Amino acid sequence: MSNVGSLSYPAQCSSIKKGGYVVIKEKPCKVVETSTSKTGKHGHAKVHMVAIDIFTGKKLEEICPSTHNLMVPNVARTEYLLIDISDDGFLSLLLPDGSTKEDLKLPSGDLGEKIQAAFDEGKELMICVLAAMGMEEAKSFKEAN
Repeated sequence: MSNVGSLSYPAQCSSIKKGGYVVIKEKPCKVVETSTSKTGKHGHAKVHMVAIDIFTGKKLEEICPSTHNLMVPNVARTEYLLIDISDDGFLSLLLPDGSTKEDLKLPSGDLGEKIQAAFDEGKELMICVLAAMGMEEAKSFKEAN
């Protein structure tokens, strides 16, 4: 564990449910499955978690005693108005205070192509940005009304 202190908080293993977030191998993940085994002869029920890294989509697993703590990442979802897409693929987003945020890359693959196409058509777009543990990524978009 490096500096995940303020970026995450401890929660008891047994309290983390499907759909929640958890830190596995220092990566912020969304839990897709949990199962609990019976208490063994040493008295601890084990919780088995399967989770997907929210940034890479990789599947990770964790097994821990139900009474132990795991770290839960602070995940923030924010929407910004898209102003421009630079030639080198960076998004120019309008912040609530009127300044701009220009350090996010256009997502690769299908999502990035859809954002670029809709922007090229002259549509006003709201970009949904997911932030956790010092990383940020554009995850979805919708047309601004």
